[in-house]
Amino acid sequence: MTDGTFAADLAGADDATIRLALEDAALPAMLVTLAHVTGDMSLLREEFNPDAGFLSAEQGGLTEELQAKVRDLAFETIVRFRDSGCQAASAPSQADLRRMLDFLTGSMATDEYVPLLLEELAFPDADARAPHWSKQELDPSRRFEVVVIGAGMSGILAAIRLQQAGVPFVILEKNADVGGTWLENTYPGARVDSSNHFYSYSFAQKADWPYHYSTGDVLLDYFRGCADQFGIREHIRFNTEVVSAEFDESAGSWSLAIRNGNGEETLTAQALISAVGQLNRPKMPAIDGIDSFTGPSFHSAQWDHSVDLTGKRVAVIGNGASASQFIPIVAEQAGQLEIFQRTPNWYVPVPNYHDEVEPGLQWLLREVPQYTGWFRFWLFWQVTDGFLPAARVDPEWGDTDRFVSAANQEFAEMLIEYMKESLGDNADLLQQVIPSYPPASKRIVLDNGAWPNTLKRDNVHLLTEGIKAVTPSGVITDDGQEHEADVIIYGTGFQASAFLTPMSVKGRNGIDLNEQWQGDARAFKGIMVPNFPNFFMLYGPNTNIVVNGSTTWFAECEVTYVMGCIRLLLEGRHSALDTKLDRHDAYNEHIDAGNLAMAWGVAKVPSWYRNEFGRSAQNWPFSMLEYWQQTREPDPADHVFLEA
Repeated sequence: MTDGTFAADLAGADDATIRLALEDAALPAMLVTLAHVTGDMSLLREEFNPDAGFLSAEQGGLTEELQAKVRDLAFETIVRFRDSGCQAASAPSQADLRRMLDFLTGSMATDEYVPLLLEELAFPDADARAPHWSKQELDPSRRFEVVVIGAGMSGILAAIRLQQAGVPFVILEKNADVGGTWLENTYPGARVDSSNHFYSYSFAQKADWPYHYSTGDVLLDYFRGCADQFGIREHIRFNTEVVSAEFDESAGSWSLAIRNGNGEETLTAQALISAVGQLNRPKMPAIDGIDSFTGPSFHSAQWDHSVDLTGKRVAVIGNGASASQFIPIVAEQAGQLEIFQRTPNWYVPVPNYHDEVEPGLQWLLREVPQYTGWFRFWLFWQVTDGFLPAARVDPEWGDTDRFVSAANQEFAEMLIEYMKESLGDNADLLQQVIPSYPPASKRIVLDNGAWPNTLKRDNVHLLTEGIKAVTPSGVITDDGQEHEADVIIYGTGFQASAFLTPMSVKGRNGIDLNEQWQGDARAFKGIMVPNFPNFFMLYGPNTNIVVNGSTTWFAECEVTYVMGCIRLLLEGRHSALDTKLDRHDAYNEHIDAGNLAMAWGVAKVPSWYRNEFGRSAQNWPFSMLEYWQQTREPDPADHVFLEA
């Protein structure tokens, strides 16, 4: 129960409850759900086919009249299902699954999506991605322990899977609690930019999310709850930082130097999983005089809540994703707010970005069988693989400075129209906020009107002059003007290319990982690096999602692969496995070619999507389907097996 409006379960629900709930339903997903549950494919009528494109209109573009017809049909179907005892039909056939996929995706999803869909819907198993093996079965007497570095989203996930397989592990966490990003980033307005029905573990779904896009505190509570529910917290050593890790080839194990409140000590493990992520080290800009400012100053990822901004002159340097979230709130507090913008963002209109989840939707997710899975897939398709064509470079297009394809231009024009409608006839402001680079070249920001409304405030000024220096009293721009400030806030992002910093990791023959990378990180499937056996990374090189997915979903794929590698080691009684250099190099050639075929690979705009060499060491350029396929099970031919 969420607010007392709805009945406790579907079998006991009255007609009025069902009618009321359907007002909040995502109707395309509801129709497919009812076809699945009842086996009646005739529900998927051609007249109800939704627009399955990226950012399609509400309810898949169905007219009000058609929405009413769908609700009536759904109501009649749910009532029959209720009155017949809520007995679901047998699992859909392949042909029926194909029909349901075609309905939701406009026949754009190939047959290859069917296995992925079966896994997403998690039938007949409750958790289709759980390891279906155990160490006890494969090699019960062997000492095989795993150290996981980091207790954020990926680290908790890895720990859950290790525990399910009976593999001993410990998590080392530098902070005093779990949560990672959502523990550290406490700036006002912090929230996820993926729907939380998708930015959550597939096996730990919730029907009672309070918002469509959860705030940081809600997500922190979710990951804390998962750590408790799955018994992970007792395996975590908090306030413990990894100083270095070194592989001992003769023993087939890793030796870690760790630091905590008691000083330094050494741990030994047979495998090492890094779950430290890409966006965990704040990046301060290289501006002259940055340390000379006499007032309070801080990075958004290290928000100083002791600083009262009420009535103050506040300067915000940077306007990326985090800044776009906290600036509207700061604007309500500050007497004057000056935003120093280097590059404008593309803002995608998401009207429900700050909205609470409707109680009817919560009830349907909780009470209608299979609706959670199909609702999740509907979100998956709209904002993931369905958008890829708009970000892909058309080789026949020509000049890619402004757009990279007809689809990319069409998308840009939609976003420009949004800004024009939001800012009205303010031509000067429009000129400042409309980007001159292709959409998807850098991070796209979600917006529900908060950004343009903030820019229209009398106490807010958007500045596009370059910054010359920071002074004791403010900021000097390239035109020589000094902008006095009481507080400076840096919304300048993270050191995304500095993977694993400041940790030292040494592999076979004492090879240092950062020296091997030379500032240009690469990995096999984003997970493994040659010369570093039994060392696995989560959210490693080229696993960042730009336009198609959530990092949580990707992490599940990565952990599936890691668990497959551990299974190979235990099954074969091997000491360690390393990645073959030729397989690693061929994989990265594939990745590089893919990135150069995307907007972010060819655009000239500054972005953390590319490292100092101009290469994207962060982004994944292909479909989610492809990453899921290549991480389902490791191929022994990709690896070298070592014996101690």
